[in-house]
Amino acid sequence: MGSRGAPRQCQNEILAYEQRAHNWERTRNAILKRRLIMSKELEKNYNPSEIEDRLYHKWLEKKYFHAEVNRDKKPFTIVMPPPNITGKLHMGHALDNTMQDIIIRFKRMQGYEALWIPGTDHASISTEVKVTNALKEEGIDKHELGREGFLKRTWEWKKEYGGTITSQLKKIGSSCDWDRERFTMDEGCSKAVQEVFIKLYEKGLIYKGSRIVNWCPVCNTSISDAEVEHEEQAGHFWHINYPVVGEPGRFVEIATTRPETLLGDSALAVNPDDERYTDLVGKEVELPLTDRTIPIIADPYVDKEFGTGVVKITPAHDPNDFEVGKRHNLPEINILNDDATINNLGGKYAGMDRYEARKAMVADLDALGLLVRVEDHTHNVGTHDRCKTTVEPMIKQQWFVKMDELIKPAVEGVKNGDIELIPASMDKTYYNWTDNIRDWCISRQLWWGHRIPAYYCKDCGEMTVSRDKVCTCPKCGSANVEQDPDTLDTWFSSALWPFSTLGWPDKTPELDYFYPTDVLVTGYDIIFFWVIRMIFSGYEHMGKKPFGKVLFHGLVRDDQGRKMSKSLGNGIDPLEVIDKYGADALRYTLITGNAPGNDMRFYWSRVEASRNFANKVWNASRFIMMNDPDNKIKATDARPANLTDADKWILSKMNGLIKEVTDNMEKYELGIAVAKLNDFIWEEFCDWYIEMVKPRLYNDADETKTAAIWTLKTVLIDALKLLHPYMPFITEEIFCNIQDEEESIMISSWPVYDETNNFAAEEKAIETIKEAVRNIRNLRADMNVAPSRKALVYVVSASDEVKNIFNNSLGFFGTLAYASEVKVQSDKAGIPDDAVSTVIPDAVIYIPFAELVDIDKEIERLKKEEGRLQGEIKRCNGMLNNERFTSKAPQAKIDEEKAKLVKYTQMLEQVTERLATLSK
Repeated sequence: MGSRGAPRQCQNEILAYEQRAHNWERTRNAILKRRLIMSKELEKNYNPSEIEDRLYHKWLEKKYFHAEVNRDKKPFTIVMPPPNITGKLHMGHALDNTMQDIIIRFKRMQGYEALWIPGTDHASISTEVKVTNALKEEGIDKHELGREGFLKRTWEWKKEYGGTITSQLKKIGSSCDWDRERFTMDEGCSKAVQEVFIKLYEKGLIYKGSRIVNWCPVCNTSISDAEVEHEEQAGHFWHINYPVVGEPGRFVEIATTRPETLLGDSALAVNPDDERYTDLVGKEVELPLTDRTIPIIADPYVDKEFGTGVVKITPAHDPNDFEVGKRHNLPEINILNDDATINNLGGKYAGMDRYEARKAMVADLDALGLLVRVEDHTHNVGTHDRCKTTVEPMIKQQWFVKMDELIKPAVEGVKNGDIELIPASMDKTYYNWTDNIRDWCISRQLWWGHRIPAYYCKDCGEMTVSRDKVCTCPKCGSANVEQDPDTLDTWFSSALWPFSTLGWPDKTPELDYFYPTDVLVTGYDIIFFWVIRMIFSGYEHMGKKPFGKVLFHGLVRDDQGRKMSKSLGNGIDPLEVIDKYGADALRYTLITGNAPGNDMRFYWSRVEASRNFANKVWNASRFIMMNDPDNKIKATDARPANLTDADKWILSKMNGLIKEVTDNMEKYELGIAVAKLNDFIWEEFCDWYIEMVKPRLYNDADETKTAAIWTLKTVLIDALKLLHPYMPFITEEIFCNIQDEEESIMISSWPVYDETNNFAAEEKAIETIKEAVRNIRNLRADMNVAPSRKALVYVVSASDEVKNIFNNSLGFFGTLAYASEVKVQSDKAGIPDDAVSTVIPDAVIYIPFAELVDIDKEIERLKKEEGRLQGEIKRCNGMLNNERFTSKAPQAKIDEEKAKLVKYTQMLEQVTERLATLSK
């Protein structure tokens, strides 16, 4: 036996060891599993700085933003308004790109092949100015470098600073397809620009000629009408006499706001119907301060009711005068240099600045007795939107695009609904500009930009426009050929953005699939610069619209309604907001209350409110996860059979919300949609439903606990999906923890309305409960009853339906109503006469007074208050009956005591009445 016992003992030890090992393995696995679960738990406090960069990197790594040609899916395309490479993220960029990101995330979740093309603009004028100034700081003049040297430095500058704004856009969560990022001077866009120029030139729609242009004396370049800002400035009307030739002592009086341009006058003009000057037409006048004479002409352009009825005609320095000059074959005399100094035609004033010359000329006119008078006059003055310099209308040889035919399809496209402007009020602005459009000056006297593909032979003067560089003259064979030094207006290239970014002029699969784009999101302030030009360019070069809708947004102003600017020092850096509150809070703030086309004000308090909303969502999600720590119950599980009225109510409310929010977003009513989301999540879900289900969650014996958790998760996940386009980071973090079978909310499906989740009867039932709870809480608040004091609640109704509603909801109604007990009955039997009441449809709710108030303590408190008030009344009467006080005290002090006496007397009456009631 002994010999056989040893092996058995050994075997037992082995079995025991194996059991311990097995137990240890189970324990280890349980610990690892628990750690895994723990890793899925949300941190106690929501800290955006810890999750945003991590999640954005994940999205990039997973290529969620990338779109490809996919014939099995419907495309949805947005092109980003390309920010300048000189730029830094400001609130306008943040709003613009947040709106685009909301739309593209929404469409991506709806199952579209959603493409959002990012890019940047070379911004010819502003970039050239920045590089020129940077060179000046090094003591270098750009002309010393020469054109090629300057362009080399500019490309280096672009490489160093050009990507700043794109990296900042990533901080706000922009889900652009960064693999397709474009630049308006990259090889493909440059090819498109050249192709468009050649095509329009060959069709006779681009020409070179001398016309009046807006000239910036500081930037030394022409600018388009859209780049001129008109602002009111205080000025003068100078009334000047022009002597009539051959009639000594006879003068013709004119009034002008720019007396220095007198040196370029070619004529005086009167209206042909103005009888005052009929005899003067055809005669000449002496041009003051010069040795020239000029004719008096008749032209209907002149308004005989304005001023003296005579106007000076200066064709080289006024667009209207230019047209009059063409009609009458008048000489065009330019008297200004490019820097707005008087040129060599100005006689003794040559070399003077335009305003210096003005003062000198006015003084000389006065000395000659030709200055009649000077009147104060406020008028609109054109300034360059970039440098704020007053522009000069000057006649220049420039390149122009003929607009009369090109604009017609753009006008018709909006009129026939092919393109929709949102809000519709923008239509009027659009037509006002298109109806008064002039030929577009597209040449700029700059080095940075797309150079005009025109070549000139210095020997025979032949001009050649060519896609390829021209080295020899096709007419005379001379090699003495040079390219036009001018570059194209920045907006010439960005006008092609919707199709040049997709590969045009090549016939690419992307162009065929993603064009036309779906919606353009932009500020109303660039409708003329960019939107209209993209529209006519799309119709002209693609034969179809560039986009179906244009969603205009307003400006982001400071809390006083002022435009944010460096000069006011009121600009707010979006990155500062993100660092403090997170990107989601910034995005939510910019969209909340936002309506298409309207400006909005930025308040820090609203950012805090947005952060508080994020915390609310975070804490609600943590609460739900804590009640299912192992995450056993999934929203993807089959719907439980034992849903309560409260469960069906919140599911039905969510179902309706899905329908409304989707409809709002389809209409680009982003501010309305987010307001509905906010109200639902904060009030219906957090403040009502979660409170309703707490008794079930805290009771493991409750058979509907699983149904409650399933409903909580189902509604939360749908809410997160609806919220995701607005607050992408927090929704991703929560979703990936609670819905761990899916890798990202970004690629999950957008919720859809489901008729089986429509529970009208249950909605009505719970709304009845909510009204009852609100009334009870208001009643208790009016009586200053603390929530901690529980009271018996009677619900009295003759309606079986109403009684059933309350009987089915006793589990949470009592908790929400701070009830010690709830009794539902058909009549007032057993209810004390002193019970307070509140009415809801088809029912009255009673609470015994003694349940709310400790009568003995209340009587004791009221008697103390009675004594205090009697003392105050006695004091007031004593002062007011004291002649020394009433005769010497200020009247304000006497009135103050009288007011106190009235107040204390009224309060004593209320206390006395209350005591009488309690003492019965």
